[in-house]
Amino acid sequence: MWLHGMIDGYSFSIKLYEYGSKWGIQQGCISKLEIRKNGCIVANYDRGWDIEPKDDEARAVLAEILRRYNG
Repeated sequence: MWLHGMIDGYSFSIKLYEYGSKWGIQQGCISKLEIRKNGCIVANYDRGWDIEPKDDEARAVLAEILRRYNG
């Protein structure tokens, strides 16, 4: 299932599975993730990190996404 949303001015898209997997972030339910700020990709995960978040704000958004959806 794909889910799209906004957190603190960042847009995100995630692909979720019902259960965690070895391909998920931290072996969780999110296997694909894209976070954007002002249309620019600030983080991208596609069964592995292509672009890791580089600043504290983007890392905080990632942490919130993981808290909400990666369980």
